[in-house]
Amino acid sequence: MRPERRAHALRWHDKTRATQMEFGLWQVWEAGWVTAILRGASITILVGLVSMAAGLVIGIVCGLIKWARIFPLSLLVDAYTSLVRGVPELLIIYLLFFSSVEFVTKVVTAFGYAGVAESGYAFVIAVIAIGAISGAYSTEVVRGALGAIPNGHIEAARALGLSGGRIFRRIIAPQMLRIAVPGINNVWQTTIKDTALVSVVGLQELMRISFIGANSTRHPFIFYLIAAVVYLAITLVSQAGFDGIERLLRVRTRK
Repeated sequence: MRPERRAHALRWHDKTRATQMEFGLWQVWEAGWVTAILRGASITILVGLVSMAAGLVIGIVCGLIKWARIFPLSLLVDAYTSLVRGVPELLIIYLLFFSSVEFVTKVVTAFGYAGVAESGYAFVIAVIAIGAISGAYSTEVVRGALGAIPNGHIEAARALGLSGGRIFRRIIAPQMLRIAVPGINNVWQTTIKDTALVSVVGLQELMRISFIGANSTRHPFIFYLIAAVVYLAITLVSQAGFDGIERLLRVRTRK
């Protein structure tokens, strides 16, 4: 091909690509996909928050059990954390969903709530699965934070005659929280990204909406790029929030 024709072909290709990009962005806005994407993002954040809350409860309880070495509960906690961290997150979601969806559907249908099984069960599975995953990692974060507290602080509190409850509230909990915040931040960031996996069970979160939009409009790059920007925005806002919490805890510790 002559250089002139090659240059003309390249210009035509770039112009066509730019036109497709412009058409794709306009189609996203004109067809109301922005509202759907924002709704999916809100569900993503909701799943992340509820799952993280459940994971923190699990992490604190299991972390205390591992730290205190309460037998035989510590063995069960070790098995739980090893199992969850050793199995891919997507496989955990599949196992939970397909092991229970048929039974739950039959039960709620028998009571006349078939719509609940279709709309709400995916959300429940998402929270249970992501909560169990974040709980396993939160357990190790809490256990590590408890292990980093100097034993001398606890022994000094006991020497002063403080009760176990007051030692936990005044000595253990504040230091544990300050040490654990960076690790909890990492667990939260991972939890938000793990919510993208629950699209496989039909939950209409951000990744699922992006997948539907990509297939409907045949502009996958546009929708997945928007999804990436939204995930990044959630991450940046979350990071700023955790940075503020860390600064606040440092100030309170100095006082």
